[in-house]
Amino acid sequence: MWETSSDIEFVKQKRALELRRKMLLQQGKQAQQTSTETSQLKSDPGEIVRGILAGRGVEVLETARRYYPEQIAVLEQRIAEAVQAGRLKGPVSGEELYSFLRSLRLDFSMDIKIRVSEKGRLKTLEEKFRERNY
Repeated sequence: MWETSSDIEFVKQKRALELRRKMLLQQGKQAQQTSTETSQLKSDPGEIVRGILAGRGVEVLETARRYYPEQIAVLEQRIAEAVQAGRLKGPVSGEELYSFLRSLRLDFSMDIKIRVSEKGRLKTLEEKFRERNY
């Protein structure tokens, strides 16, 4: 009688090990597929550059692209290479990108909207002045 219960326990443990092994293999395959997909996505220089931009960085980049499409394409490629090589890290704000582009003599104007937060609502200066006059 003891032999059969120990045999049953042995079979249960063996089955549990097989299930764990299959689960780990499946998770490994999924992780490998995910890393392959992200590496394929990251091969696009535009996606790499957008990944490090913060704040209004994407807006600055797209505005610059409207003015200088060829130069921005080359610049994106170079920035992506620097990011992949590890020479450029961390978030790059829109202000930093704008300043960098101006230092390269790529001058362009940005749409500037000044907004004021009042009672949890963002208002333009025009709305704010209108309210004061009434």
